[in-house]
Amino acid sequence: MWLLKAAIFFTLFAFALNNQQLVAVNFFFGTFWRANLVLVVLTAFSTGLLLGVLLMMPRWWKNRKNRTAETSPQTGTATEKTAPNAAELTADTLTMARDGL
Repeated sequence: MWLLKAAIFFTLFAFALNNQQLVAVNFFFGTFWRANLVLVVLTAFSTGLLLGVLLMMPRWWKNRKNRTAETSPQTGTATEKTAPNAAELTADTLTMARDGL
């Protein structure tokens, strides 16, 4: 695993070293930003990643809310729990009772 991380690091490091040229990013009304190419690429990637996560958040929250609503017991039906007799108690049933299953 550390070999993969080292390979990714050295690949990104080589990318940064090979893209040190100054570039100008032109905005509206004649404004511009002059920076190294690697910083411009990193900024564009980070902005896209952040925007994608923020736009997906409402859908994630909605799916999470729907999932918890499906797994929660309904309030209208009451189930009666009875205690098992001593002959039915095994290590598995005790473990399940301890874990709340």
